[in-house]
Amino acid sequence: MVIMAKVSHDSETPAHGQQVITACAFIHHEIDGVTKVFLPKRADTKKFLPGIYELPGGHIDFGENIVDGLEREIDEEFGRKISVGDPFAAFTYENLIKGSHSIEVVYFAKFIGSISKIVVNPEDHSGYDWFGVEDIVSRRTEIVPVEHVEHDYSDDPEYITILRGFEILDGKSINFG
Repeated sequence: MVIMAKVSHDSETPAHGQQVITACAFIHHEIDGVTKVFLPKRADTKKFLPGIYELPGGHIDFGENIVDGLEREIDEEFGRKISVGDPFAAFTYENLIKGSHSIEVVYFAKFIGSISKIVVNPEDHSGYDWFGVEDIVSRRTEIVPVEHVEHDYSDDPEYITILRGFEILDGKSINFG
């Protein structure tokens, strides 16, 4: 019997050769007439993608309904309830720290109630920001993992997904910059 040490971050829990299902939310809100997306910044203490702004969400437990799991993750990490809309994107990536391959499904969502009472769990995130589409393009080095920074950003699936979310909501084509 192999006993694995408990790791503080689930993104670091060994899962060599396993498939992991994650769900994320494109939580959008209109602020001063501009559609913006909520992106928390990963804690600098995380081994997988530290300090990167990301779509919020997390791992779906075995047998858990994917929408229920997404709602649970947002409540655990931010103390907030969300209204989940349609899924609009899916992509895969490897977590070399965990040794796993993830399938990520992204849903449109909105916070229920005011956007002013967001609590950040410091083990998960160091803060958050609301990004408009122009912010996504101008601040892409804060969103795209460092190993992709020298590229044209068109190969980072989460970055592309965030831009697609804006395209769908606004009905406009976006220059991926």
